[in-house]
Amino acid sequence: MGGEERKRRRLAMTLTAVLFLGILELGEGELKGDYSKISGIIIPGFASTQLRAWSILDCPYSPLDFNPLDLVWLDTTKLLSAVNCWLKCMLLDPYNQTDHPECKSRPDSGLSAITELDPGYITGPLSSVWKEWVKWCIEFGIEANAIIAVPYDWRLPPSMLEERDLYFHKLKLTFETALKLRGGPSIVFAHSLGNNVFRYFLEWLKLEIAPKQYIQWLDDHIYAYFAVGAPLLGSTETVKALLSGNTFGLPVSEGTARLMFNSFGSSLWMMPFSKYCRADAMYLKHFSGGTRKRHQTYHCEEKEFQSNYSGFSTNIINIEIPSTRGIDAYPSVSEFAESNLSSMECGLPTQLSFSAREIADGTFFKAIEDYDSDSKRTLHQLKKSYHDDPVLNPLTPWDRPPIKNVFCIYGVDSRTEVGYYFAPSGKPYPDNWIITDIIYEIEGSLLSRSGNQVEGNPGTTSGDETVPYHSLSWCKNWLGPRVNITRAPQSEHDGSDVQVELNVEHHNEDIVPNMTRSPRVKYITFYEDSESIPGKRTAVWELDKANHRNIVRSPALMRELWLQIWHDIHVDAPSDFVTKAKRGPLRDDDCYWDYGKARCAWPEYCEYRYVFGDVHLGQSCRLRSSSADTLLHYV
Repeated sequence: MGGEERKRRRLAMTLTAVLFLGILELGEGELKGDYSKISGIIIPGFASTQLRAWSILDCPYSPLDFNPLDLVWLDTTKLLSAVNCWLKCMLLDPYNQTDHPECKSRPDSGLSAITELDPGYITGPLSSVWKEWVKWCIEFGIEANAIIAVPYDWRLPPSMLEERDLYFHKLKLTFETALKLRGGPSIVFAHSLGNNVFRYFLEWLKLEIAPKQYIQWLDDHIYAYFAVGAPLLGSTETVKALLSGNTFGLPVSEGTARLMFNSFGSSLWMMPFSKYCRADAMYLKHFSGGTRKRHQTYHCEEKEFQSNYSGFSTNIINIEIPSTRGIDAYPSVSEFAESNLSSMECGLPTQLSFSAREIADGTFFKAIEDYDSDSKRTLHQLKKSYHDDPVLNPLTPWDRPPIKNVFCIYGVDSRTEVGYYFAPSGKPYPDNWIITDIIYEIEGSLLSRSGNQVEGNPGTTSGDETVPYHSLSWCKNWLGPRVNITRAPQSEHDGSDVQVELNVEHHNEDIVPNMTRSPRVKYITFYEDSESIPGKRTAVWELDKANHRNIVRSPALMRELWLQIWHDIHVDAPSDFVTKAKRGPLRDDDCYWDYGKARCAWPEYCEYRYVFGDVHLGQSCRLRSSSADTLLHYV
């Protein structure tokens, strides 16, 4: 009997393959047929690529040394046993971004570089990033050469990625090789900082190829762009990492984390900035021409000065400036205890507040230059790698990319940090600032760390725990003048809880649907062009409670991505976007045991089929052999 079941399962998989592996026709940048010629190119986010040693480093007082190709990021064993050696392999020169004299690290290559950062029985699942994503692709029969990872050294600022590693040249070749190898365009999946990298690549490409060929190149090589968790207007958590350190869960002190983070030129790439301020027009010379025409200072609209907080919900930084300057502002703990308290009464600290614009244009760092020894380095890196970048000033609002199909996807409704109160700690750098309070956005309100209400301009919902809603939702400005809105449960559903609003007028601002929510249900809200820009298609997906890091592992997101691509490759699809009316199980993992009815849930899709090794009833619930036909319902 077991052999017959295996044959049935194999037959079902064959039927699925036949349905999927059809004929792909390419015309006018549209997909017709199937995905057999499509490539998927993954651009990972910040700290989401393995780094390996490219040096021989002896570590005293530790049995573990660093040898060429040893894992550096992330090897928690060496981090715990030889932290000083590990830091040498991680740190960069804060001014010129060169490696430490004793150790250098370089990004790994291939899918293995982005699936698990620290492989191991315990550490592997904790450091998993794209592993589930790749697993989905394998389950649905995607060929190994169709999924391409493009890791990069996430420590470097954008211009150094090209200058040191020729990263953008290689990325261009990756798209061209994928087209030649597979015969079709690619779909770009970018997460977090990977979206900033892709934006820079698009601007770099303008200077690399003839202007008349630019749009044609994009149409030929890129079918769709899925921007996942994109910090389109920056992330406020970057400020915390710059001033007090953010350990990201690593077993290091906040001071050590700050020292490391501030040595990376990319640390400023995710700083928050105003949506009302832009830089001068781009220079017209080729990047490799040797000359650079520098960007001038920001030019802001009147709205920047008429509105509060640069469009964000509150001032991002509130900081106490000490009464004394320079190194005297940071006495040792013992000296601070012995100091004359009466002298402090004569020079009370001053609290200053700074908006996103004042952070991005350097005003804040100039204000604390006399009180923070790292501000000079920050100002140097800000000017050199961002304000004067020859290709793009990344700290400016991003217009819709000139790609035919753009999907912007992010999590909402999680408690997210949007503002900080800093004060001098009395300790030397890098521990010279402490956070005295944090402002969170949650459920349309602003709360302090103690739970008190805070004045400001909160959005309709909150962000994804890392990036504020105001930054994530900027891509709603990319939608057309009329938008269809659909809210559906993230889990499999029969359509009874689906809400729809059609032809909602959109005037380049946030869209707030007039829809209800069940408190126990996680929803996904789709904003899709009803009336699009000619030749373009744009959609925004908001996933309830999907946090910034784990969103790429969300089963709901992977299911919707798969169904949208499956829909697009069919010539007879009646609409631009896949239907949201119903969602049934697509994989065996989606089937489960309904204890109330004593059967497998979703009986029209799933059946009880025991396989040797199953340890519970739910594990024996599997898709019916005819379930391949269910995909036709989503055309």
